Amino acid sequence: MSTLWQNIQYKMLRSGNKLNLLIGINVIVYLGINIPAVLELLFTGFDHESIIAFYANEYLRMPADLPKLLTRFWTPLTYMFMHAGIFHILFNMLWLYWMGQIFEEYLGNKRTIGLYIMGGLGGAIAYLLCLNTIPAFTNLHAAVNSTIVGASASVMAIVVATATLLPNYTISLILIGPVKLKWLVFVFLVIDFLSIVGPNAGGEIAHLGGALLGFVYIKQLKRGHDWIGAIGSIFKSRSKLKVVTKNTSRNSSEYPRQEEIDRILDKISQSGYESLSKQEKEILFRASNNES
Repeated sequence: MSTLWQNIQYKMLRSGNKLNLLIGINVIVYLGINIPAVLELLFTGFDHESIIAFYANEYLRMPADLPKLLTRFWTPLTYMFMHAGIFHILFNMLWLYWMGQIFEEYLGNKRTIGLYIMGGLGGAIAYLLCLNTIPAFTNLHAAVNSTIVGASASVMAIVVATATLLPNYTISLILIGPVKLKWLVFVFLVIDFLSIVGPNAGGEIAHLGGALLGFVYIKQLKRGHDWIGAIGSIFKSRSKLKVVTKNTSRNSSEYPRQEEIDRILDKISQSGYESLSKQEKEILFRASNNES
């Protein structure tokens, strides 16, 4: 058991893989709530709701009711690491793993956690705005008893960001065959939009909010505006020593210029990764290594 726990710790904390860290946190939160809840019901009976599950849902899910949200101000962050059932977390983590790998292959792993959190917050904002302003919801007072839970908005941000960066990237689906990423994501977005009138309206709105955040982030990144990098730089410790040197050995051949990277990303977006020359692939590979 100790070896298993050591392996989990290494995968999550020491391997440098941000996807493992995010998936690990989601799984630990899910098991940490549901295993005790199941044990509770086994000893108390199935004729009532688990107290553990009740308090987890009450204080970790995000409510749409603004007065209640003020007393649960941490829930816009906690909701994106909770899930409503085994299949909910399973499909979210599979999507995160598959698309996150493609995302990190081209942009490195420094942006993964930041985009995950930004996508979740984008979904939370869209959820709050829609349920408290759109007449179809306000007429029914839908916000009063509505809550959202799950990593779907965060995952959608990474999925749509990947499709925006690499729209012609092709993946193979069982029973369907090769499909370009842009068409696969388009179908899911249409399904989410049409499902807004269904029983999980809040969740679908959150999905679309996360998707919009992922799309806008990549568009801004191509223009040279890295929101996640800018936020991260605020918390970087700055050395008080200034070193002046005329050594030019570490030139642009080792550290690609941002303008060159942006040009290559634009080319990938328009023509796909295979359209890059060998030199352009090497530049992108060096940039990814520097990010890592």
